[in-house]
Amino acid sequence: MREGRGGYGEGPWRRALRRFLRHRAAIVGLVVVAVFVCCAVAAPLLAPHDPLRPSWTAIRRPPSPTHWFGTDENGRDVFSRVLFGARTSLLAGVVSVVIALLLGVPLGILAGMSGGWVDALIGRAADAMLACPFLILAIALAAFLGPALENAMLAIGISAAPIFVRLARGATLGVLAQPYVEAARALGNPPWRTASVHVLPNILPPLLVQATLTMASAILAEASLSFLGLGQQPPAPSWGSMLNTAQRFLETAPWMAVFPGVSIFLVVFAFNLVGDGLRDALDPRLAR
Repeated sequence: MREGRGGYGEGPWRRALRRFLRHRAAIVGLVVVAVFVCCAVAAPLLAPHDPLRPSWTAIRRPPSPTHWFGTDENGRDVFSRVLFGARTSLLAGVVSVVIALLLGVPLGILAGMSGGWVDALIGRAADAMLACPFLILAIALAAFLGPALENAMLAIGISAAPIFVRLARGATLGVLAQPYVEAARALGNPPWRTASVHVLPNILPPLLVQATLTMASAILAEASLSFLGLGQQPPAPSWGSMLNTAQRFLETAPWMAVFPGVSIFLVVFAFNLVGDGLRDALDPRLAR
C-alpha cells in the first residue's frame, strides 16, 4: 500500500529531513555555507592572484576589474586572500568541533552511565570550565600553547568540550530511563555495548544541532585569535589577521576590512541558521 506524505512507516530521520527542507532560513544558511565550502575547496582555481605575493606597484588599490576586492598594504589581492582565508576558518571550525566532540561526548556518556563520584568529578570539572567565558578560555589556552593555527584549533576544541560533556550527560540520563534500555541492561549487556548500541545513536540529534552551532562559535573564535596574533600567522591569509592589519587603514582603505568582516558575518550567521533549522527539524515534540 502506498504511504502518504508523513504517513505510517516514515522513519524519524526522513521526517526530520522533510521538516528541515521546509525551513526556509535554514536552507538559505545551508546554501551560504555550501558556497563558502566550494570557494574554500576551489580556492587555488578561483583565486586570480597569488595570495602571498606582494606587488609594490598596487599598494592599497580600491576594488577594480583587476582586483575585485582591492589590494592590501603590500599590494596583495584581497579577493584571493579572502578565498584562502575561508580555508583557514572552515578548517579551524571543523577540526575544533571534532576535538570537542571526541573529548566531550565520551566523558558525558561516561558520567551519565557511571553516576556516583565519576559523574560528580566530570560534572564539576565541566562546570568549572563553563564558568569561564568560552572565548576568554580559548585565548588563555592559545596563549599558553603558543601562536599557531594548530594550537588555536586545539584551544578552541578544549574550550568547547564542556558544552558537549553536559549535553551528552543529560541526554544519556534521558535515554537510560527508557524501558528498552533498562531491559537491555537487565539482560546483562555490558556497559560498552549499551553505550554504543542504545545510548549514542539516540543522543545524536542534540549533538548534531550543538555541533552546528558550535561550528559558528569556533569560526568566530579562530578569527578572534588570529586578530590577536594567536592563530594563523602572517603572511598566511586568515580573516582575523586581515582585520587586524586593516584596522590601521580604515579611513584610507576600508575595503581591506569590509570583505573579510562580511565573510565572517555571513559564515557565522549561516551556520546559526542551519543550527536553528536542525533543532526545529530534530525536535521530537514537532514530529508528526
